[in-house]
Amino acid sequence: MSDLRQALVFALEKYPERVELIAVEELLLDSARQNERRPAYVKLAVPDELVKALRGPASKRQDVVALVRIPQAVAERADSRIILPGE
Repeated sequence: MSDLRQALVFALEKYPERVELIAVEELLLDSARQNERRPAYVKLAVPDELVKALRGPASKRQDVVALVRIPQAVAERADSRIILPGE
């Protein structure tokens, strides 16, 4: 899958009930900011099936797992009843 954004838009339009959406903060076990000794990181608690899909051989990987960031301004617009030009 070369264009993840296109795949995400397609999945949300055609199969929204099959797309899983979980806020990272709900899975967060640990995190640290970047410093001179190491990069920033987050440690998440996820189901074992997901770990196996990510760490297993490429031939076994079937699902796409991606981290999506929604800017706060866009999320706030989702709840607004005002329609701006171009929306």
